[in-house]
Amino acid sequence: MIISLTSPKNDNIKRVVQLIEKSKIRKATGMAVVEGINEIRNAMKAGLSIEKIFYSADITNFQQVKKEINQALDKIPVYECSAEAFKKISYRENSGGIVLVVKTPEQNFRSLKLSDKELIIVLEAVEKPGNLGAVCRIADGAGVRNIIVCDPKSDIYNPNTIRSSIGTVFNMNIISTDSDSAHEWLKSNNFKILAAELQNSNYHFNIDYRGKTAVVFGTEAYGLTDFWIKNSDERIKIPMLGVNDSLNVSVSVGVIIYEAIRQRLLV
Repeated sequence: MIISLTSPKNDNIKRVVQLIEKSKIRKATGMAVVEGINEIRNAMKAGLSIEKIFYSADITNFQQVKKEINQALDKIPVYECSAEAFKKISYRENSGGIVLVVKTPEQNFRSLKLSDKELIIVLEAVEKPGNLGAVCRIADGAGVRNIIVCDPKSDIYNPNTIRSSIGTVFNMNIISTDSDSAHEWLKSNNFKILAAELQNSNYHFNIDYRGKTAVVFGTEAYGLTDFWIKNSDERIKIPMLGVNDSLNVSVSVGVIIYEAIRQRLLV
């Protein structure tokens, strides 16, 4: 059954807006908003449960919705929105005219499946959702599936994280925790911990990444806290030959993680 929504003040529209704007609502409900055809496709590849579907009568039609969403739709509420109503829940241009409300996966350390050469990205106090999304996209390209986010300043399923990751955030195992718990788990599982840090560090290309390895990254503004610097097995750095002393955290992740992948591909 398709329900027509014409008013941007409709309660269903208001609830989607709350999910977009408020982290506490996303956390309390365990739901997130996905917009954009590529983002939706990646969410579907991850097997997420769809709670509601909204589409714009002016941009697409229900046949296009069914084409993009490869799930049984008979039990899912579907809303055809007027242009005014859809604009209220559309937070980006070129959305494809479809917005989904999905159930986000519950992740914890017990859900992680580890190989004896597992490579894990650890992010400390990541602030900008766009940075987390960019890291997810890099991790996806490198075949890294596990990310630990310590003491985050933003929730994982912020719309900007989903957008900048192109939906690959849904294909990651992302654990949100504190630094003490992350460190204890990594050591109990025999990971070598590498801290990306400028002082008293070895160049990143001189390190062996071929075993069980976790690389810890801080923010570009403040770097890593003393906790990770003191509790790492080695400190590593990327050569900085200009006037600036650091890269954006997602760029740093890309440089170091792809060096690890290069080494592993040569084995």
